[in-house]
Amino acid sequence: MPPVAPMLARATRELPVGDLVYEPKWDGFRAIVFRDGDDVEVGSRNERPLTRYFPDIVDAARRQLPRRCVIDGEIVVAGPGGLDFDALSQRIHPADSRVQMLARTVPASLVVFDLLALDDRDLRPDPFASRRQLLVEALSGARPPVHVTPATRDPAVAADWFARFEGAGLDGVVAKAADLPYVEDKRVMAKVKHERTADFVVMGFRWYRAGGSGESVGSLLLGLYDADELVHVGVIGSFPAEQRQALVGHLEAYRAGSAQALPGPPSRWNATKDLAFEPLRPELVVEAAFEHLQGRRLRHTARFRRWRPDRDPRSATFDQLDVAIPAELAEVFSAVG
Repeated sequence: MPPVAPMLARATRELPVGDLVYEPKWDGFRAIVFRDGDDVEVGSRNERPLTRYFPDIVDAARRQLPRRCVIDGEIVVAGPGGLDFDALSQRIHPADSRVQMLARTVPASLVVFDLLALDDRDLRPDPFASRRQLLVEALSGARPPVHVTPATRDPAVAADWFARFEGAGLDGVVAKAADLPYVEDKRVMAKVKHERTADFVVMGFRWYRAGGSGESVGSLLLGLYDADELVHVGVIGSFPAEQRQALVGHLEAYRAGSAQALPGPPSRWNATKDLAFEPLRPELVVEAAFEHLQGRRLRHTARFRRWRPDRDPRSATFDQLDVAIPAELAEVFSAVG
């Protein structure tokens, strides 16, 4: 019965080898789907219910999943250039009429990668290789919008996926030990994710709420130049406590003194949350690590690497970013491995 906390992965820099099963790492909403006859519940990674936001996935689960089962997967939205996380995020809306409209106009897909229960069997203690075999058999007739994730035991194939599927919006590759039981809320899998660095203009900052205004910095607002326009592209949001405090003095010389706050990216779960930033003069350049660019925004929070006082802010442009060439998402869905 729900909720179930999903099994998690720890980050690693190199693709591990051994008695492992490799899968593409999907970039969407993690979903634990429970079906008991016509009753379907969809839980998120943080165990919040997603059921009401994805009526199309609920209908597909009733049609295609085994009559009594619990599966682990990812809800994604496929767009012309690959996975579209912005379109997926729009599905989290308080108005049911909009949810229903988006289900018709921006349909989602369910990519399944683990089977936790089938009929009366709790499969979590079983080795992953056995769960994978049962999953493939149980969903042998799956059709869109339900997909069984590609999987392989060949590290060369996994490395090829890591390189080619990035352009379709995938995060990287996940490796699971073949004998791994399903361990809830523990980082027992491995994930290798794409990372690159670029120079960004620091457009503003937000105070760290736990420390109070004026005591420590919570996050930095990043921008890139497109011709003469400085475009907000993302944030750096994770610093050690000592660095948060040191940032207060470092940013003081660049504070714009403007009463007009800069809007931050909206919270997916709390639309009323104040995410405004205090503006800074666009003179400070930072080198930050990021995973990939989706449109004109960083898909995930960037990570601080170092200050670049030697860089002209005008050199921080979109042109410097290594943008992956989009791959056909159909190729990803058909790579059955």
